[in-house]
Amino acid sequence: MAAKGLCKIEPLLERIRADDTLPVLARELFAIQAKEYAQLQARLEEVEDKLMAWHRDDACSRRLAQIPGVGPIGAARLVMKTPSPEAFRSARHFAAWLGLTPKDHSTAGKVRLGVITRAGDEALRSVLVVGAMLVVGAMAVIRQLRRGQCAPASPWLVELLKRKPPKLAAVALANKIARIAWKLMVTGEVYNAKSASPAGVSAV
Repeated sequence: MAAKGLCKIEPLLERIRADDTLPVLARELFAIQAKEYAQLQARLEEVEDKLMAWHRDDACSRRLAQIPGVGPIGAARLVMKTPSPEAFRSARHFAAWLGLTPKDHSTAGKVRLGVITRAGDEALRSVLVVGAMLVVGAMAVIRQLRRGQCAPASPWLVELLKRKPPKLAAVALANKIARIAWKLMVTGEVYNAKSASPAGVSAV
């Protein structure tokens, strides 16, 4: 048995290489995989270095990276994969393009929202949701430590976590992040946590 996780791969391969009880053929095959894994890691580091260099040279990407949950990778993807931001009528339309708005099943005046549409670029949407999940996870820990008190960094998110499961809160936060990102791309403004409330971007 071996521990799970990417960080455990190299120690496992090293253990296999040094284990004389394993058949020679098995050790040779794992050695080939270890070499391929090392080459893949080197290529990924090269790609990441190029992406970070591009990010540092792009003013819009640097501004988007300031949004909690976005970071350099998410910011670079937003800039590269978003068509002209001005082509979207509002922040909500941009979030819908990413597939981060819930399906509307409302009938007879009764509002009933379903799962997100999952339209648009799946990889870009996944980056935003994963980033949001990291923020939600951190805020959930803060909430537990503070026994339900609102954390100064995001009272909105803490209140949301009181009503919704972490996964749903992460999607809601990803929606908010997308709206904020759209506003920054259109206006050229710099991220300001105090002015980035859901109400502040929903009408844009």
